[in-house]
Amino acid sequence: MFLSVFDVFKIGIGPSSSHTMGPMTAARRFLDDLAAGNWPRAARARPAAITASLHGSLAFTGIGHGSDRAVILGLAGEDPRTVDPDAMDHIIAEIRQTGRVSPPGHPAYRFRPAVDLVFDKQTPLPGHPNGLQFCAFDSDGQLLLRRIYYSIGGGFVVTAEELDAVRSASPAEADVPWPFADAREMLEMAKRSGLSIAAMKRANEEARLSRSRLDRQLDEIWQTMSGCIDRGLDQRGELPGGLKVKRRAAAIHATLQDKWQRNEIDPLAANDWLSVFAMAVNEENAAGGRVVTAPTNGAAGVIPAVMRYAIQFNAGTGDTAIRDFLLTAAAIGGIIKHRASISGAEVGCQGEVGSASAMAAAGLCAILGGTPEQVENAAEIALEHHLGMTCDPVGGLVQIPCIERNAFGAVKAVTAASLALKGDGTHAVPLDACVETMRQTGQDMNEKYKETSLGGLAVNVVAC
Repeated sequence: MFLSVFDVFKIGIGPSSSHTMGPMTAARRFLDDLAAGNWPRAARARPAAITASLHGSLAFTGIGHGSDRAVILGLAGEDPRTVDPDAMDHIIAEIRQTGRVSPPGHPAYRFRPAVDLVFDKQTPLPGHPNGLQFCAFDSDGQLLLRRIYYSIGGGFVVTAEELDAVRSASPAEADVPWPFADAREMLEMAKRSGLSIAAMKRANEEARLSRSRLDRQLDEIWQTMSGCIDRGLDQRGELPGGLKVKRRAAAIHATLQDKWQRNEIDPLAANDWLSVFAMAVNEENAAGGRVVTAPTNGAAGVIPAVMRYAIQFNAGTGDTAIRDFLLTAAAIGGIIKHRASISGAEVGCQGEVGSASAMAAAGLCAILGGTPEQVENAAEIALEHHLGMTCDPVGGLVQIPCIERNAFGAVKAVTAASLALKGDGTHAVPLDACVETMRQTGQDMNEKYKETSLGGLAVNVVAC
């Protein structure tokens, strides 16, 4: 197993990595299977119609997360990284009207979203709470191909067989110089090599990519994150979905800018800047804009907020520091994903905003001169204080409490980095123990608190 920085940070669209980007990717994978002719050789006819069903959390909150739209776009051949957000409504409307999809390189297939796309709340699939099933039929209605996929968080999509391989694999199986499987191994390798966590992660990446390409792609990730902040700070009005949630980032930012220009002292300024950067990203995510999974869309604002904060308040944060931040954060995110989960449908929001906060704390601690031990401590502090956090989005939308929750995740990340830097890296709770606790807590958590909108705020706040 090798989890690249570009597996952790993926460019895509909102509002959800597991419920939007994942279903779109799964639909495209099904098209690839159709193009490869992976149906029984005895069948002479060719596929003429497609159906799809969403299961588990995807069925319960798929409408609010745009999962139906994502499947339609994926079957039309669109990709989360390249789809034009401004063109999506037109593509979807045309398919709903014609009842057909015509992906590039394929014949037209019958696909009537109102009939052929089912939100199945009664039949969970065994591998993961986010399951999808696609079927292809010939013109006589004979089943030719059935495929099941799981959207396991952060835009990752796997088959049942691939899911088993992911869960059983170890980084030691990867052909990289520093194949750490957990934080303990990471610290041991750092001590033995004298390298920082970012340097080890860079060496692992450069086993597959040239240095110039790695830096170019890291820069693209940050430019996309930064562009998302800027768009969010410029937009006003209500977010889509029916909750009538107003965008607040632009107005808050205008107030902060005014105080900044007047050199007005404000004891809350640090929190306010962190919060407005995070909210800008997650308002854009809620509107279906271009975002980066960090490590998920629901937690996409935490890391960009802390990075922008570091740039604005620390003159030494240049290109090299930004790359080291992302590499360090990805190392921590990879450990969490491998040892537990980053999926809200699997472990609740502790796996999304909690993981993002841990990653951001580690990245900030690293670029402020923290040792590997201090970086690990920063990640542990941030994750520890998100343990038990549920995922109960009101109306199934990534708005309440998700937008403000990212602001708090960013504030906690900076606090965790600061506390870690004040110590020498020794601490009572290892990061590995905290990650395992998150896994166990998620396993014990009632399903209604794991992205189904069947409990918590989702049922105690009137969605109007």
